[in-house]
Amino acid sequence: MNEDKRFAVLIDADNVSAKYIKSILDELSNDGIITYKRIYGDWTKSEMSPWKAVLLNYSITPIQQYSYTTGKNATDSAMIIDAMDILYGGNVDGFCIVSSDSDFTRLAARLRESGKYVIGMGEKKTPNPFIAACNRFLYLEVLSGEGSRDKAPENEGQLSADTVRKAFATILSEISDDDGWASLSQAGNILTKRFPSFDVRSFGFMKLTPFIKSLGAFEIYSVPSENGNVRVVYVRNKS
Repeated sequence: MNEDKRFAVLIDADNVSAKYIKSILDELSNDGIITYKRIYGDWTKSEMSPWKAVLLNYSITPIQQYSYTTGKNATDSAMIIDAMDILYGGNVDGFCIVSSDSDFTRLAARLRESGKYVIGMGEKKTPNPFIAACNRFLYLEVLSGEGSRDKAPENEGQLSADTVRKAFATILSEISDDDGWASLSQAGNILTKRFPSFDVRSFGFMKLTPFIKSLGAFEIYSVPSENGNVRVVYVRNKS
């Protein structure tokens, strides 16, 4: 995405730890400009103290939402209403919904239906329906550098290396030229569309090329671009 894309960041304080805030904002700044920064919760509760300590430092607007009924999450309703208001205001190109709650699945789908790019961020406990409803989903544990899980079993939206290898091989067979070669960048973009939670950092890598090499199932070569400033990488399935 272009750096001038405008995003609204809506954070569910009831379902996200304050320790992730720097990772959240740093990651989103790679995609564009953060126009709205709002966080929702009942700020009269003592458990909100960690969030209160960071709100001023990161210029995040707290939205008070009292828990009127026991067992009901009033924060969800407040976030959804604000998201729709921002949507109809027409001042943003995308939304970042930060929560591990599946209740925002329909909201993510609705925003995408309106042509907005939706990034979801949540912990690994996030249910798969919410992950699938986003254009892209990022695990907060991975963003904060709490360790990769390439050896871990697949759990809902969390991908295993074997699943990625098989999916990537299928994509190459679909988009490659007569010799089997395809643009690594194009194949990677398609992979992300099919698996919104795909992130090479989950497997201990910072770039796509070394991760694909590590799978051991693909051939890779690169050539200089027309201006010579970067190299274009191509990949194909091994015979």
